[in-house]
Amino acid sequence: MDKSMKNKKGSGFAYGLIIGTVIGAITGNMGLWLALGVVFGAGFEAKSKRESAESNS
Repeated sequence: MDKSMKNKKGSGFAYGLIIGTVIGAITGNMGLWLALGVVFGAGFEAKSKRESAESNS
């Protein structure tokens, strides 16, 4: 991923939401996968923030 995408706020959340929606539509269990997509997206967002803070110090 390039540097400009790492700095965009909410990009991890958006990716998780999209992936959760796609998997939910495929499996027919939208509620579960939408929630899991939000959780995974938030986790990815937190991880990328932590990595960027460590690389800046």
